[in-house]
Amino acid sequence: MVHRHAVKGISVDAETRCAHYHSTLDRIAIKFYCCQEYFSCFECHKAAGCGSHQVWPKDRFHEKAVLCGTCGHELSVDDYLACASTCPNCSSPFNPGCSLHKHLYFG
Repeated sequence: MVHRHAVKGISVDAETRCAHYHSTLDRIAIKFYCCQEYFSCFECHKAAGCGSHQVWPKDRFHEKAVLCGTCGHELSVDDYLACASTCPNCSSPFNPGCSLHKHLYFG
């Protein structure tokens, strides 16, 4: 549990870091559209997820899909894509490199 949210993955810590992504800036979890469950990363979902990977469709970008591991604030896909790698609630920085993987989560 991370801020009262179940976050699945491999060796998930208190701020959502996992065995795959564990720098100080790696502090978000993504709710996967296919199973509506939070995972630390796409690799964790591949290893322990539903087996039916689907990205968030653009017409659902208004829904909560990203969890800040520092404060527990949930962001919509739109909010996350516009946040400039900083939590709008607590100002904690997110890993800007995550944008390289957004195609794995958001359509």
